[in-house]
Amino acid sequence: MNTIDEATTPDLIPVLIIGGSLVGLSAATFLAWRGVPVIVVEKHAGSSLHPRAIGYTTRTLELFRRVGVEVPISGHSGPPRRARVESLAGNWIEEYPWTPGGRGQGPRVEYSPAKATAIPQDKLEPILRERARELGAELRLSTELVGFTQDEAGVTATLRRRGDGHEYQLRARYMIAADGATSPVREALGITRSGEGLLSVQRSILFTAPLDEYLERGVVQFEIEQPDFKAFLTTYSDGRWVVMLGEDVDRSEEEHKAMVAKALGRDDVPVELITSGRWELAALIADRFSAGRVFLAGDAAHQLPPNRGGFGANTGIDDVDNLAWKLAAVLSGESRPALLDTYDAERRPIAELRHEQIFARADYKAYLDGPRSEVPVLDDNAIELGQLYRSEAVIGAGPELPRAQRPDAWAGQPGTRAPHLTLTDSDSSSTLDLFGREWVVVSEDARWRAAAATAAQQLDVAVGFVQIGTDVETVESDVFGTAYGLTGTGASLVRPDGYIAWRAVAVPEDPAAALTQALAQVDDTTRRLSAASL
Repeated sequence: MNTIDEATTPDLIPVLIIGGSLVGLSAATFLAWRGVPVIVVEKHAGSSLHPRAIGYTTRTLELFRRVGVEVPISGHSGPPRRARVESLAGNWIEEYPWTPGGRGQGPRVEYSPAKATAIPQDKLEPILRERARELGAELRLSTELVGFTQDEAGVTATLRRRGDGHEYQLRARYMIAADGATSPVREALGITRSGEGLLSVQRSILFTAPLDEYLERGVVQFEIEQPDFKAFLTTYSDGRWVVMLGEDVDRSEEEHKAMVAKALGRDDVPVELITSGRWELAALIADRFSAGRVFLAGDAAHQLPPNRGGFGANTGIDDVDNLAWKLAAVLSGESRPALLDTYDAERRPIAELRHEQIFARADYKAYLDGPRSEVPVLDDNAIELGQLYRSEAVIGAGPELPRAQRPDAWAGQPGTRAPHLTLTDSDSSSTLDLFGREWVVVSEDARWRAAAATAAQQLDVAVGFVQIGTDVETVESDVFGTAYGLTGTGASLVRPDGYIAWRAVAVPEDPAAALTQALAQVDDTTRRLSAASL
């Protein structure tokens, strides 16, 4: 008989994370790096046998780079190359890009010091676990959420150890649900979802085989098309391959091997089966990303089908980076809880945009059940690095602006990621390295240094100042103003997540007052300004 341990009142922890896979572990790492104590609950003892996700975008690598997560460099960058073939060893029909016209339409620009990479999820998760623990996060594996309640002060979770069935309660100020597409937390909150819905039920066969000779052309994904057989074949670049079948049919081990042989176009290759799986290919977005003190992230918030843009796991990792700095600000007393409302305002439109872009591309257009108005296909860099946030945590991102475009086209627009410029400084290779811990004002004009100090003192908020050309220098001269959309006297206020919250294109009459007023609004500071101080 399971009993709940009620011998002591549960200690109040700042953040409880339900789900210890990619998104949950990333959330723990980002929060712990910001000094927020966190506990992660994961019902499994470790990673799934299925590697699942493999491609991680430039933005994800930027986030990992910031917090010291060292991901091994792979030979792949950008969306993986895909070919339509009769079989792996048979006739190759054509290769086609993920984005029509190819990646990076327009002039070639270096957008980041980080590079996209490919690593199987079951190899990345141990790296994240180790870094999260190094930073002080507590991971409770083989522990599941039984239920939860919330009130004005926090969330009370009932947890169960799967080994001995022991149940106990844990009290947290906030809870993040990164518990997957079927999210029991989302269901308990009564949050509905919208989108294209269930597309198909997929069966997968994971196996090893010596097939490296077929990777010499650089193609790693193969759509198998035969008169009586269609499948998808890809490699994890470590000897493991997976065949995905669109028929929801139970098969024996011998039948699995026959399916693999058909996809390979060979039956003389030694194949070792690892496991098989069944999963739903679906596209659904939660109608709310939060309820009270509980926040949805990753697949719990947005179930996006696998695609070469890497929208699934990468979107979830970006979610929790957005949420982490806001939770840290509220928990420290710097900001009011209303700042957390901007999580849904900023992240749900991004999920909806990516849902739309998936079905604008040939890979998934065929799943649409009727004619739709033509959706312009956005450049990959626009989706990944050029998304726009509109919320109370941004000033000047109006409804007339596009939802995403190439980063250089934004030129420092508030609501977008602060542009990368290469620096000569030995400790920082990029302007991106200037941001992350606190609010930062960047300008070429020294007058903003005193303004930043005044804002920090009046609002009791940590605000840094970096004078371009004095504190740091760019490798290329005279590029800062163009990249950030500023005159020589202007300044940008950059949030702790590296997004621009506000800018003054030229210095105003009273830069300290202008900056202080802007910061008070976008950080929703607990210390409010009197009319006299404005």
